[in-house]
Amino acid sequence: MVEKKVRVRFAPSPTGPLHIGGVRTALYNYLFARQNGGELVFRIEDTDSNRFVPGAEDYILESFKWLGIHFDEGVSFGGDKGPYRQSERRDIYKKYVEQLLTEGKAYIAFDTPEELEKKREEISNFQYDASTRMQMRNSLTLGPEETERLIADGAQYTVRFKVEPNVEVHVDDLIRGDVKINSSILDDKVLYKSADELPTYHLANIVDDHLMEISHVIRGEEWLPSAPLHVLLYEAFGWQDSMPRFAHLPLLLKPTGNGKLSKRDGDKLGFPVFPLEWHDPKTGEVSSGYRESGYLPEAVINFLALLGWNPGTDQEILSMDDLIQQFDITKCSKSGARFDYVKGQWFNHEYLLSTSSDKLAPSFDKILRENGIEAPMERVAKVVDVMKEKVHFIKELWPLCRFFFVAPTEYDEKTVKKRWKEDSAKCMTELADLLEQLPDFSQETQEAAVNAWITANDYKMGNIMNAWRLTLVGEGKGPHMYEISTFLGKDETIARMRRAIEVLK
Repeated sequence: MVEKKVRVRFAPSPTGPLHIGGVRTALYNYLFARQNGGELVFRIEDTDSNRFVPGAEDYILESFKWLGIHFDEGVSFGGDKGPYRQSERRDIYKKYVEQLLTEGKAYIAFDTPEELEKKREEISNFQYDASTRMQMRNSLTLGPEETERLIADGAQYTVRFKVEPNVEVHVDDLIRGDVKINSSILDDKVLYKSADELPTYHLANIVDDHLMEISHVIRGEEWLPSAPLHVLLYEAFGWQDSMPRFAHLPLLLKPTGNGKLSKRDGDKLGFPVFPLEWHDPKTGEVSSGYRESGYLPEAVINFLALLGWNPGTDQEILSMDDLIQQFDITKCSKSGARFDYVKGQWFNHEYLLSTSSDKLAPSFDKILRENGIEAPMERVAKVVDVMKEKVHFIKELWPLCRFFFVAPTEYDEKTVKKRWKEDSAKCMTELADLLEQLPDFSQETQEAAVNAWITANDYKMGNIMNAWRLTLVGEGKGPHMYEISTFLGKDETIARMRRAIEVLK
């Protein structure tokens, strides 16, 4: 038997922003496709027109562009198996609905929402299935003539799949193994609605996966209950040979407590659950995104990849190429993955350290400009290089680095009390005079001259450096003193020192 070419798909609904759990699903599909020399298809599930949200599709595409997850075909990417929006495939689905009806594997149901609700009140845990279908208003109980008359009169109807009871259904799952389900627990799912002439998720996905030659369906655990029905549909169409392998990924769980990760968790604990900032067109509500919060896309990818899977080693920093090489879908966890957002911040810190400061500088330059500071990009990059090890995000640099660009006008009271000694004014005056005489203000020249001066005068290194830091920074923080003075330059360093001497006495 010839092994099928690996083709996987990611098929979101344009009903709002892309949840971070959906990003992980797309990432695992991408890694699986790339590792196996396969293809990743981008499909849009928009059969539920009532839930369509303007801008959602563009948002999803922009998210993947930022993250570096590339699709091979689909909506906006082209391909020869389209159209790739389900709303544009109505005629295709109708053909398969008719096939099931003709072969007696589906039936037409006229039950109204009110009738269904009444039946739920009559029967505890009511399910529309083999045990109840003959009590309902459908083509099985009404007969062909009455069915045709109702349709001709314009009665709204649905098409339901006729699930045969007491059949053992096997779902071949790459993560969970052979999952067995008895068909008696399944209901006769609605496959098509005459109201909008569109199929439901269950039929559309099966038809699309078959026609688009999808070899593996990698999706969230929440879809596992649907898998037996999908297996039965493949068998009903006679497509057993093209049935994809399934892989149902573990849920992303709340950072604390029980249940799956939600936007509420992010709002409560202060972390994003969407890749990009989302502006809700209906409510005007703005939800934070990983991009706007200052995360690097590589860090987000690395963090998400290890939620539910690991390489079996202690290695944590994994590039996209590393992930493609090492990813093994069969080694994904069966149980849910706790969303450790603090670990996500750690990943971002690690990627900041490994990213060139020249590449990070424009982000910090934007923050400087928002604070009225204009500086050459090489000076911006220098500050980033000196200070990035102290932060998780570039946006955290401004309060730590302000002194590089703005001279202090006030001096921290606690630091003054602790670090400004009786002889500090005298010592700082001497140091300023010494620095003013240096022909070369390089870091090495300063350090040699200042160390010699401290030794010659029997001063204490700590007292001198602490007082000097106070004059340049305004408080007891910042990197090595010679890095600060060299960055500021001779004139600015001495000006700050003399002003502090005047203010502090």
